Amino acid sequence: MIARVSRNVLPKPPARPFRFRGCLVAKQESRRTTRKFSTETQPTIPASADDRTLITLFDQPSGSSSGGLLSRTGLFGHSTLTHPRALISLANATYVRAQLLTNRILRAHESRDELFKVVKNLDRLSDMLCGVIDLTELVRNSHPDRAWVDAANTAYETLCEFMNVLNTHVGLYEVLKSVLSDPDIVKSLSPEAYKTALIFWHDFEAIALPPAQREKFVSLSTDIIVLGRQFLKDAGALRPPASIKPSELAGLTDQGMGVRLKYQARFTQRDLLVYPGSLQAQMIMRSAPAEEPRRKMYIAANSSSPEQIATLEQLLRKRAEVAHLVGHTSYAEMTLDSKMAKSPENVSHFLDALMDYTRPYAKAAIGALSRRKEAHLRTPPYPIIQAWDRDFYCPPEPPAPPISLPPLTVGTVFMGLSRLFRHLYGVTFRPVETSPGEVWHKDVQKLEVIDETQGIIGWVYADLFARRGKASGAAHYTVRCSRRTDDDDDDSNAPAILDGNEYNVRESVDFEAQKRHRLPGQEGVYQLPLVVLLTEFTRPTSAGGAAGLEWQHVKTLFHEMGHAMHSMLGRTDYQNVSGTRCATDFVELPSILMEHFLSSPDVLSLFDVDSTMTLHQGVNNTEDPCHSIDTYSQILLSAVDQIYHSSGALDPHFDSTKEYANLLNTRGLIPYVEGTSYQTQFGHLFGYGATYYSYLFDRAIASRVWSHVFAKDPLSRAQGDKFRGEVLRYGGGKDPWQMVAAILSNPELEKGDAEAMRQVGQWRIEDEMGFAAGMH
Repeated sequence: MIARVSRNVLPKPPARPFRFRGCLVAKQESRRTTRKFSTETQPTIPASADDRTLITLFDQPSGSSSGGLLSRTGLFGHSTLTHPRALISLANATYVRAQLLTNRILRAHESRDELFKVVKNLDRLSDMLCGVIDLTELVRNSHPDRAWVDAANTAYETLCEFMNVLNTHVGLYEVLKSVLSDPDIVKSLSPEAYKTALIFWHDFEAIALPPAQREKFVSLSTDIIVLGRQFLKDAGALRPPASIKPSELAGLTDQGMGVRLKYQARFTQRDLLVYPGSLQAQMIMRSAPAEEPRRKMYIAANSSSPEQIATLEQLLRKRAEVAHLVGHTSYAEMTLDSKMAKSPENVSHFLDALMDYTRPYAKAAIGALSRRKEAHLRTPPYPIIQAWDRDFYCPPEPPAPPISLPPLTVGTVFMGLSRLFRHLYGVTFRPVETSPGEVWHKDVQKLEVIDETQGIIGWVYADLFARRGKASGAAHYTVRCSRRTDDDDDDSNAPAILDGNEYNVRESVDFEAQKRHRLPGQEGVYQLPLVVLLTEFTRPTSAGGAAGLEWQHVKTLFHEMGHAMHSMLGRTDYQNVSGTRCATDFVELPSILMEHFLSSPDVLSLFDVDSTMTLHQGVNNTEDPCHSIDTYSQILLSAVDQIYHSSGALDPHFDSTKEYANLLNTRGLIPYVEGTSYQTQFGHLFGYGATYYSYLFDRAIASRVWSHVFAKDPLSRAQGDKFRGEVLRYGGGKDPWQMVAAILSNPELEKGDAEAMRQVGQWRIEDEMGFAAGMH
């Protein structure tokens, strides 16, 4: 409740098993088609000197993290954070200040004036803890020095332990209950403040329980964390190998690895043991003409031990018990209450509508694969497409841009992003030199985010290149949220006396006071946002220069910068609703929308710093019938997520494998394979329990916003300002349905009811380019 750590890190949407490509357009069943793709572009604002510097900054890094003329500082410019122990000292000082603020809130009944300040003080308490917890979370995942990582772990655990105490604090619950029961106080709260209060109230839900039940709630919550960790460990565990006979590899079309596999089999005179997920396994699934080796590989890849299945089902049961304990019929009902969907029934309305819309296209695609299988195996008409046929008859291909482009580097893409944001929002990136000690690795680059009228509105630290020990994948870390600070009624200059002892908390006071600014044209002083982008791109070398990015990596940067700009342009008074701190089924909208901009020739032209690039028409923009199969598969996974988090999980006879098999056999297009249990590898069941539909939901909305707001003129400042003013600025401080209704000029959506969910389900879900080439 107080420190909402789980919303701090926003990873990119999963690449596997989430393979959504979702191009839902009418297409001929048995062949690809090519669409006209206009390459005419409109005049653009020329690249600035700062834009050009971005290319050099990322493509020709100096190898030094700072200039010699700047004085030494600590992490992110905090003068005390110059050594690992400083993190622990900061955490201890923050703990004392947080305890003092907690005591003040608990005494709020003594003064009516203090009761009016409770919501603000709870948010301050949250921000005080989050500021350090979020920093240490980043250090734990990015710092190359083990001493820093260990210190970050200690600091993180210290404050998280205190946070857990606050989450079940009866006194805080009673004070907030008094505030929300007082009509005069409630009337005085702004809509944003009231929404913040409701967030706290929702998180305090279990505290109203009698002591024995509250103790049970804590026990169940602990069990869920332990089971969740084990489930995630199991999800990523290596599955047993499949035994492939040499004779089953006859006719392999792969002339590289396939030849080596056949030679290996001939030399050893033994069956080959091929591990799921290996390059050999991928090659067999895509290239082996015989069904049997593909069938074996599929079953091996989707196998589970009884223990792995038991762990998942215990996790689902404990979640259901928690929900039942606090008065909900299911975990899905409890979780969705604060989301756009509001209820499991509304999620079903969305998924049913989306399934009805998608099924004809996916069914036609399956028919196309069936005809390929018939021609290949010379079977009777309409052979059944099995799960192991998908990649052979429609092999996945790497994503490609809609038109041919010269190689794009990290620097070129950042330059293009800066130019795009200038057109849309009047915002650009300005590279700045870092002081010694400010960053954790020499590859980290610092960018000021500059608004044309307000000046600096935040900072982005870009840690983009792969190195040993760095967390894998791509992620957006909110290290510091935006919030208003001049109305804090802060007593930080008073002696910090706790339990009769006076403490030195200056480190915490100074840490919190940094990065506060009074922005031109805006009332009040605001704490400005600071975000970090982590990726794993190939570092430029002196010999080879900057490596060209794969198209998937370009999309990743656009996606992550969508999150970053949400943090930068959100300007709320309360940090609990700042930027990306919003509903799970809304938070991906800005980032997915950013991917759509890559379909525009006008946007692609921004990658050309001198405007000399020629855009060639109609090169890669082919449609693939397998897009709709992947989309339909994601709808089914979203549906099984809802089934697993329904009240059925409390049934003593609940069987996750039977539930999954029943769904595939009744509503799927490819039959369930006996002996498989993919659900134990569906890792998002933990982090996105009951909300896995969110990616599909936000893709539908993003497609609608793109087609109705930006597609005709993707560089329109008027439309950019509209999206900034109607959506980005509010973060989570406004009902997301109202924001969507406003940006789409569709007042009916404001209700956010079953009909609204059904309507979104009927919208076309298009990929980043609407007709993405070769993307399965």
